[in-house]
Amino acid sequence: MSFPLVAPMFPAGREPLPPGMTEEDRAQLLEAKKYQGWMAMGMESCAAKTVIAGVGGLGIGAFFSLMSSSFAYEDPLLRQSTQAGLNNTQKAREIFKEMGRGMWKSGKGFGKVGALFAGIECVIEGYRAKNDMVNPIAAGFVAGGVLARNSGPKAALGGGLAFAAFSAAIDLFLRREPADDD
Repeated sequence: MSFPLVAPMFPAGREPLPPGMTEEDRAQLLEAKKYQGWMAMGMESCAAKTVIAGVGGLGIGAFFSLMSSSFAYEDPLLRQSTQAGLNNTQKAREIFKEMGRGMWKSGKGFGKVGALFAGIECVIEGYRAKNDMVNPIAAGFVAGGVLARNSGPKAALGGGLAFAAFSAAIDLFLRREPADDD
């Protein structure tokens, strides 16, 4: 019996299949939905967001350092005086070690900032139960203050204000309305 204006109800696992799928595909579809649910649950987790931002920041920081280090070796006379007595293989090894140390240092810094900001923003968003412009601004203020805390209270306040302004600018850019192409 069918009731008008009432959504049909089906037992779990017996929902209608998408067009083009047969009953043999149902198990595979249910398995995919199960993994999709796990992924959605993981992406809503503050811990997962923090780890993803930290690892992404580590990668971006290492990449930026790699790109900038390619400009650091443009003076061959300076290199000759600092690496006198080394053959080409040893020189290359030293250059790559120095590049690796720079990549690790820069990557750690970017990763720390990314993880700190993403974690704070997620906690604020979870507490407020809203996704608006207040979250990144507040997270930027707290993260900037935490990052500048060793330099004193004025620096912490300045760092918080600067990071909040930067976060607001980035979020305004990302949330802007797309242009209508008529």
